[in-house]
Amino acid sequence: MSNLEMMIIKIGKKAVKDAQKDSFKKGIANVYSKNKQLFFQLPDGTITQDIPKEYKK
Repeated sequence: MSNLEMMIIKIGKKAVKDAQKDSFKKGIANVYSKNKQLFFQLPDGTITQDIPKEYKK
């Protein structure tokens, strides 16, 4: 892997972590997908498959 590729990955990882922290500060759950299933990480750290109220209409 070249230095440029490593720098791009490092910047991307930091951006994702910053976005996750920002969501938690705002009280918004982070959403992840694994094997086509959705998982929600709530601001208190709980991981669930129940859809949080913020994502329901």
